[in-house]
Parts: sequence; structure tokens; C-alpha cells
Amino acid sequence: MLKKLSLAALSAAAMSLGTGALASDCTIKLGAVLPVSGPMGQVGERIANTGQFAVDQFNEAGGVKGCKVEYVLRDTQGQSTVGVDAAKSLVDLEGVQALIGAVSSGVSLPILTSVAVPSKITQVSCCSSSESFTALAEEGKTDGFWFRTYATNRSQSAMGAYLTTKSGFKNTAVIYVNTDFGVGLAKRFEQDIAKLGGSISTMVAYNESQQSYRAEVTKALQGNPDSLFLVAFPVDGATITREWLALGGTDNLIVNNSLRSDDYFQAVGSKYLQNLQGYDSAQPRLPSVASFNEMFEARFDGPPNGPGLHSVYDAVSVVLLAMEASDDITGANIRDNIRAVTSPDGVEVVVGPEGFKKAKELLAAGKTIRYVGATGALSFDKNGDVQAPKMTWKLDGDKNVETGYMSTAEVAELIEKLDN
Repeated sequence: MLKKLSLAALSAAAMSLGTGALASDCTIKLGAVLPVSGPMGQVGERIANTGQFAVDQFNEAGGVKGCKVEYVLRDTQGQSTVGVDAAKSLVDLEGVQALIGAVSSGVSLPILTSVAVPSKITQVSCCSSSESFTALAEEGKTDGFWFRTYATNRSQSAMGAYLTTKSGFKNTAVIYVNTDFGVGLAKRFEQDIAKLGGSISTMVAYNESQQSYRAEVTKALQGNPDSLFLVAFPVDGATITREWLALGGTDNLIVNNSLRSDDYFQAVGSKYLQNLQGYDSAQPRLPSVASFNEMFEARFDGPPNGPGLHSVYDAVSVVLLAMEASDDITGANIRDNIRAVTSPDGVEVVVGPEGFKKAKELLAAGKTIRYVGATGALSFDKNGDVQAPKMTWKLDGDKNVETGYMSTAEVAELIEKLDN
């Protein structure tokens, strides 16, 4: 079992290789714990494939220190116990020093506390937005091993409340998944919408993977709501939406980022969702973002419209760059070098094989780099959190189209207004 790879062990394998060459006799494993089945399977599969895309491009640039990167994926099924077992398997049996994932906060959190921190393994999530991680970090309980490339629930609730009140809705029902993510987001939304002059008619939690949510929907319809804020994942979200509309609920729907999914639109029927609106993290208007979008479309025959796609690419990329910058590839060194490869004072490097080749050359020369990725220039705070711009969207026929853009500074201004 391989626990770590030293620079000495790698240098012999990489010696005499060009920047884009790969040694045939060495492999570095990167673990991923993502939901490719279960309630989040449709979203998770696209996220997992995008993570593999980042690995493939890094290998095209010569891998990590000349060694091929193997992307070892384990399915969490969207369940915490399965996710923890999967993470333990990757650490104990595969010897990974970094984990990508999970998606939902309710799975990422137990992986962090029971696997990553005790094992001194770096964990980077593309999608977990609960504020519980920030609280743990502030209490010194993550030892710095936690990072995420997606902004926290704080911005999600602010955007949901902003979009709801901006649309003129006055009496909103809330249905939310009964997980750490859903509960935290719903509570924040309740506070934020009151600050913006709106009101809540009912708040109803639901448990995942039920065949019907008729009871929850019936309860949420009490109080004659003029809109619904739905916090869900595609499979259960589609069931709830169908039953909501069938029981006479308004089609004025505001949905969280996870429902920006073709699978959700198709399961409900796009023609019933023409008044639906949502929000998601946006990408800055930068060449690196446009470049990623073009490469993604060439690989997958469609644009990267969906939750977690840009952010998982960056999660994988910063981990691989941090491995490249490490003398010994250990969880602790990866942790320490993630900030080194996203330094505001570093030389800018961008996405794709050519960008990764440049990054590897600069690191080999002892230079500091600043990775500017699919989500823009990443900058992690002391808790491993990032800030990001936001966008609003709606359906136009079968396509989800952007309807508004809010810069990182504007998002921060909105949050400050809500918190004061």
C-alpha cells in the first residue's frame, strides 16, 4: 500500500522526460467520493466526469512529476455512511493523500471529521456549501485539511431571498431537504427574506428518496403561498414539483443551484416550468473561463450548464498543482501547497494542458503561481472558503438561460445589507 510518494522516488521516474511525457512505471492516485447513484446520481455523474476531464488534461501535460494520475472514484450514493466507508477505502486501501468531494454537505462533513482530519488527508469539495464547515475551521477542528471551491450557504440564501422579493412575491412556501445543507439554507433564507420585506407562509422539511411527497406538499400549500422556494436535488425535486403543481400549487418557483439540471427539467416537463427561476455560482468574465467552456463543450458535446462542473474542475486542478509543488506527496504538504499555487502574488497560469505545462515549468523553476481556473482566480480564506460571483437564470423553452449577473463585490454588499 502506497501512503506517500517522495521527491526522490519520483525524480528517478521522471528523469529525462519532457514536460508532456509520462513515466510508464509510476502512478499517483487521486481519490474522489461523489454520488453517481441515488437521489443526486444524475448531477453527481456529470461532476465525476468533469473531474476525470481535469485529470486527463493534467496527464496530457505530463502528469504529476512525470507520473500518471489515476482518478479513483467511489460512489457515495448520496449517503453519509456509504461516503465514509468509501473514503476510508480510498485512504486505507488505495493510499490516496487527497480526496475530491463529496457533493452534499451531509456526506462531506462526516468524511472530513472521521476520515480526512484523523488521517491527515486533504479534502476539497466542489459543492458542499453548509456553514458548518466554516464553524469547524474557526474552532480549529479541521487542521486546515478542508477546502471548497464553491461558496457557502450564506450567499445561496441571500440570492434566493433577493430573487424571490425582486420578483414581487410576498408569501413564499419553503420545502427543503432535511440535511445539514437544506436545514441551514432554509433557516438563512427565512431570515434573509424577512430583511428584504417578504414573508414565509410555511416551511416544510422532507426526507430523501421517498416515492411520494404528497403529505409535505399538502402542508406547504397551507397559507395560500404565491411562490415556492424549493431546496432539493433533481430526483426528489422533480417528484415534489410534479405533486406541487398537480395539487394546485403556483408555478412561481424559485429553486436552488442543484436543480439547474436538464434531468430535473425533463422529469417535470419544461413546459410546466416556464415561470421557474433559480440562481447559481457564476464565473467571472475571464479568458480562462471562456477557455474552459470551449474545452468542455468539445469534450462533452454541450456547454457546462449545471451545478458543480466548473468548481470540480478547479478542485481537481488545485490538488494536482499542489502535488506538483510538494517535495513529498502527503496530505499535509498538499494542504500547505494549495495556497501556494493560488497565491495572489504568483505568476498567472490557466486551465488546460498548455496552462498546466506552464504551471509545472514555473514550479520546477521555484516560482510561485496563481491558478486562474474555470471559476476564475481562486483565493481561499483561512477557513478554506472561497467567494464567487452569482447569476440568476430561468428556462426559455428547454434551455436554461442567464438572466442576471452579480459580481463578488455585489454579493458581498448584499450579504452585508442582510447581516446588518
